[in-house]
Amino acid sequence: MATRRTFFRQTAAAATGALTLPQFLPETFANPIATADVGLKSAAQWAQDEDFWSWIKSEYTVSPNLLNLNNGGVCPQPKVVQDAHIRFYQYCNEAPSYYMWRILDQGREALRSKLADLGGCSAEEIAINRNATEGLNTVIFGLNLKAGDEVVLTKQDYPNMLNAWKQREKRDGIKLVYLDLNLPSEDDDALAEQYIRAFTPRTKVVHVTHMINWIGQVMPVRKIADAAHKRGIEVIADGAHSFALFDFKIPDLGCDYFASSLHKWLSAPFGSGMLYIRQNKIKNVWALLSNNEPDGPDIRKFESLGTRSFASEMAIGTAVDFHNSIGSARKFARAHYLKNYWMERVKDIPGVKVHTSFKPEFAGAVALFSIDGMKPSEIDGQLLNQYKIHTVGIEWENIKGVRVTPHVYHSPKDLDRLVAAITAIADKQIAIGKQKKS
Repeated sequence: MATRRTFFRQTAAAATGALTLPQFLPETFANPIATADVGLKSAAQWAQDEDFWSWIKSEYTVSPNLLNLNNGGVCPQPKVVQDAHIRFYQYCNEAPSYYMWRILDQGREALRSKLADLGGCSAEEIAINRNATEGLNTVIFGLNLKAGDEVVLTKQDYPNMLNAWKQREKRDGIKLVYLDLNLPSEDDDALAEQYIRAFTPRTKVVHVTHMINWIGQVMPVRKIADAAHKRGIEVIADGAHSFALFDFKIPDLGCDYFASSLHKWLSAPFGSGMLYIRQNKIKNVWALLSNNEPDGPDIRKFESLGTRSFASEMAIGTAVDFHNSIGSARKFARAHYLKNYWMERVKDIPGVKVHTSFKPEFAGAVALFSIDGMKPSEIDGQLLNQYKIHTVGIEWENIKGVRVTPHVYHSPKDLDRLVAAITAIADKQIAIGKQKKS
């Protein structure tokens, strides 16, 4: 394996070559990237290069004892991002009003361009904010909707977004049309058809979660968006859990609005986010917070947040650099490999069920499992208390299980620890069941 210095030098020099993607990656994710070994390794091969990923792991400061498998909630930052954040924070404290407003604030345009490059869109379509909730609320409360207008969404969407729509329903009299998805699914056409059947002449907006956080299901946003646009319906995509995990460009989704939390898979500082609005749609969305031109065409109207953490905002750029040093395709391949690694080893354990697809076009790093006869909270509690493995029990609508989310800093050996714990818990549950019967 190349040394760190050699790796970055080779990566910078690799513009003449492109990564060959594996057959398991669909064309949707097949965006070539430059790599250190130009054309010599596929993303699938990189996914199992433990020397490379052990170096990535060394860049994180995660606990060596508590196994954190809830990266779907919030991801840790590599040390280089932490250092940048601290450095900017200390810099600000030398003379806050001067260094924050006159120096660091000038870096936002460069950061905007860097995020736009990663998202494959224009910098004039990107606003920097604090999280996906803020970005999506900006759109939900900023759209011109009136009583009787219909919005199609699902019961499996994120609670903060459902609550925002419920507030508009209560305040403005719009009508919410809920779908109840039966997940997991490996049928994009059937999923899209559920949305399409709900469209009526009164439908104005469809809200689609790109990757459903409860179970890891990837939704066919483009199919839904294309059908919606034919009917004059606008499309909001919740990308909180997909941006910087899946290898895609935002315009490929066909949505009009998209928001993400950068403290998830980009591993940017906590409380950092991004909002995308298609440029010709910006003027139609009112700014959520006060602005001198709240109905204007400039994306910057959504950044009137008052005093913010300039240090954490500027450190986003370092997170983008770190992400690019890994590469989007390579990162997704590793995340998907780790998910399937543990799922393959538990799927045949008596009493254990997995509730997430093994296929990369339908799931990335997030997966759900259950054990017969046990509540998700019971499994989650035993994993933490007895094995020091942090997961999250999920009980939301018709989805029940324990969510497991490894990250690029994990190794197969880490997941062997999870597999052993699940095996022990399942065996104990079977033994308890036999005792009750006898």
